[in-house]
Amino acid sequence: MFFKTIDFSKYASIKVGQPTKVLMLERGDAIPEDRYLIGGANNLLVSPTPPALMMLSKDFAYIEEEDDMLIIGAAMPTGRIVSYTKKHNVAGFEFCAKLPGTLGGMLAMNAGVKSYEIFNILESIEIDGKWIAKADIPHGYRFSKLNGIATAAKFKKRQGFDQALLDDLLALRSNQPHTPSAGSAFKNPEGDHAGRLIEAVGLKGYRVGDMSWSEVHANFLVNLGQGSYADAKTLIDLAKSKVKERFDIDLKEEIKIL
Repeated sequence: MFFKTIDFSKYASIKVGQPTKVLMLERGDAIPEDRYLIGGANNLLVSPTPPALMMLSKDFAYIEEEDDMLIIGAAMPTGRIVSYTKKHNVAGFEFCAKLPGTLGGMLAMNAGVKSYEIFNILESIEIDGKWIAKADIPHGYRFSKLNGIATAAKFKKRQGFDQALLDDLLALRSNQPHTPSAGSAFKNPEGDHAGRLIEAVGLKGYRVGDMSWSEVHANFLVNLGQGSYADAKTLIDLAKSKVKERFDIDLKEEIKIL
């Protein structure tokens, strides 16, 4: 293991944060219990005082084949997963092209698009060095309880990469802002959409400093330049307060606030 200084104002997709020393784990390392694991920082809002952080190094960015299984390291970027499965005509991973970040981040929140989500195609996860079957891991919509550090996952291979599905999923990006953001700020409440609720309370396009609820999609918190953690947190808290007051709905963050 080794330390690396990461500037989250450049590394995080929302471009908020500061240079922070992060412990990088290599294969075979004992995993510390006193640090918070991060991945590609695509759904992170890093405060000026984050907890002690760690990250899986490039040692964990791999894809191996074993009989009828794909074994994918948790640091593997989603784009490379899609490229590999397309090249080898493997079905089921097309939706990953819509999601930035790494496999580990997807596993930690059961990430997905529409009806597609990572736990649908998952067989098991290596957690703290032990393989745990999917059935033994509590999970649901944008939620999983890993109870440890995921370093790899196994998936049963199915033939038939679907290019048409990939194209359809990529087309969904047309309704997402290209301004720096951390993706969807809130999970969709059952039977409703967080973006609709934020727009309904008049916050679509609402700005504090250089942070704003996007004009393109109200559930995207975007950085218009020099956005700060304080401004982002103000907007998140404001949206939760207004939606609760008007609709009696408690918005739950999809973005991870550290």
